[in-house]
Amino acid sequence: MSNESDEIPVNVISENQDELNTADSVIESEKILEINDHVDESDKSLSNIEDLTKLLNLEKQKVVESDEKLKRVFADLQNIDRKTKSDIENGVNTKVDEFMLDFLKIYDDFIRAKEVFSENKIDVTGLESILKNMDSLLKKYQVIPIDSLGEIFDPNYHEAISITTDSDLDDNTITKEIRKGYISQKRVIRPTLVEISKKG
Repeated sequence: MSNESDEIPVNVISENQDELNTADSVIESEKILEINDHVDESDKSLSNIEDLTKLLNLEKQKVVESDEKLKRVFADLQNIDRKTKSDIENGVNTKVDEFMLDFLKIYDDFIRAKEVFSENKIDVTGLESILKNMDSLLKKYQVIPIDSLGEIFDPNYHEAISITTDSDLDDNTITKEIRKGYISQKRVIRPTLVEISKKG
């Protein structure tokens, strides 16, 4: 007779073991979800950094463009300011020059009158006093006479209206001032009318 049993071995799993397995599964699932969430958050963070970097670069570009526009506007403003000042100065100088030219015509008349009176032995004390006042006015406004006698002709300062032959002088030497010229504010407002020499 055999001692072996006909019974089939059965592994009995307790209810506690089932609960443990389920708990482990839940913990693993939670860990996986947590990892996935962390990965998603990292992706979002990277995406946000990239977006912010793009925005920062755009703002930097806008600042550069605004700075360039500001420089151009400032340069334009300086140019307008310079041109305005120049136009005003030129306008004022033109008006002063016109007035001075009219004044010099009267001044010339007084000088001619003095010369005529002197030739005719007429007292010119009053005229000399007036001419001194006129000279002071011209000096005050920096209107300077051009001294030309004996100088070489310069078309910037002189206008030749007659020629005389003189072998002792160099060509284009000014031998006579016919009408005095003047400089105002370093500009010739009236050239000197002169006679110049030519060698015979």
